[in-house]
Amino acid sequence: MKFSSPAPETPIPPLDKSSFKKYPIWDFEDIYNQDAPPRHSTCNQTLRNSQDKSFKKAFLPNIRLYLHKDNFNMSEWNRLSHFNNPFGFMGIQYKDVIEALKLIPVPKEPLFPLKPGGYGCVRCAVVGTGGILKGSKMGKEIDDHDYVIRMNAALTKGHEEDVGKRTSVYVHTAHAITASPYFYKKYGYKAAPADEGIKYVMIPEGIRDFQWITGLLKRERVAAGQYRNTRPWTYYSNKFDETHFYVLHPDFLRYVRNRFLKSNNLNASYWAIVRPTNGAFSIFLALHTCDIVSVYGFMTNSYSNYSNYYYEDVKTHVVFYANHDYPLEMNTWKKLHDAKVIRLYQRL
Repeated sequence: MKFSSPAPETPIPPLDKSSFKKYPIWDFEDIYNQDAPPRHSTCNQTLRNSQDKSFKKAFLPNIRLYLHKDNFNMSEWNRLSHFNNPFGFMGIQYKDVIEALKLIPVPKEPLFPLKPGGYGCVRCAVVGTGGILKGSKMGKEIDDHDYVIRMNAALTKGHEEDVGKRTSVYVHTAHAITASPYFYKKYGYKAAPADEGIKYVMIPEGIRDFQWITGLLKRERVAAGQYRNTRPWTYYSNKFDETHFYVLHPDFLRYVRNRFLKSNNLNASYWAIVRPTNGAFSIFLALHTCDIVSVYGFMTNSYSNYSNYYYEDVKTHVVFYANHDYPLEMNTWKKLHDAKVIRLYQRL
């Protein structure tokens, strides 16, 4: 599909998702913003040296990772308005999110600075909440990485032996950070991780996330929408520092889906809700910011042997929700592991 751009300073009328019976493909679908080349790595084991042909063809090492006030304008709005959330602004009014977009700070430092004595390598562990970790005793191995990335209900207290206790980066949506204390309170979850120096990475899932961002960065109650009157900064355990706050760019999110996790469900009538999981986006964030990536607590072929979550005392079945393609993600992690791009904990 093609489109005609309006005047440079005029937002296009919002596109209606219901006008499309399946995911619409535009002629600029696979074109993404890219930044200056990433830091030069002296790590002999860096995944950027991968010789796997499939990975090399799809991987863009300098894809634009973060959305902020200095890399957004009306032309970008009009382009991104052709893509549904969280890949763009389809169906959203410009006036409803522009305040948030003008507030998002420019990142002051790389997400994962090189640590002294690390032989030039940045080693990251991405830790999901899968039941495969219960009884695994992987905690020390996880904590021995330079950085640890967690997401969603990142409960560690009482489970340190299996999942570790450190959190360097917490990846979340407004829904994840607000709903987790409610849904997982019975397991001991109280709030998002709040380690000293922690960085928070947000996936802008929809308009409610931009309303959240506005309140968060202005230190004001959310003015409208689902989280109206909520005080966002209180959900970060008084550890929120805007210099340690990053918002993932819609181009990065779309690139991850298009190049690595493009589900056949995008051809279904419910295409607009189909997207990779927060955990999937976290893995690909690590692949673009780390040299060596180890993945724990994600779905493998033996998922039925384990409970849904590692913090459950009674075994439950894994729930497959329509908005995520779990088999596709599971097969992708195995493929990346076999290609030696990541190391996937499989408990074999």
